[in-house]
Amino acid sequence: MTWSSRYASRRVYLVPADLTELTGPITGVVELPTRLDWSEQRFYDMLDNSHVGLMYERVIREATRLDELRMYLNYEKLIELWPRLFLPIEARRAWEASFQQLRRAA
Repeated sequence: MTWSSRYASRRVYLVPADLTELTGPITGVVELPTRLDWSEQRFYDMLDNSHVGLMYERVIREATRLDELRMYLNYEKLIELWPRLFLPIEARRAWEASFQQLRRAA
């Protein structure tokens, strides 16, 4: 077992109690704080699904507080993009175990 697979199996991913809690923006440009995105591209155009998908992947992977999920993710956009998001298998399983809508979207 490699270090990365051991880490991935122990990593805890946050999942909201209800998808409707996710009321993040659907328009404009969003800047993620460095605790969520330390890359050169921290600005995301919410009208560009490739930008939004990348932002959602980073937020789901890196969020350590539920308010971060609520602030940056929008539940309708999440359902739309879910099949195309590249996420750690543990994160995907945790979210799909909680939300039938995501299992259907996948």
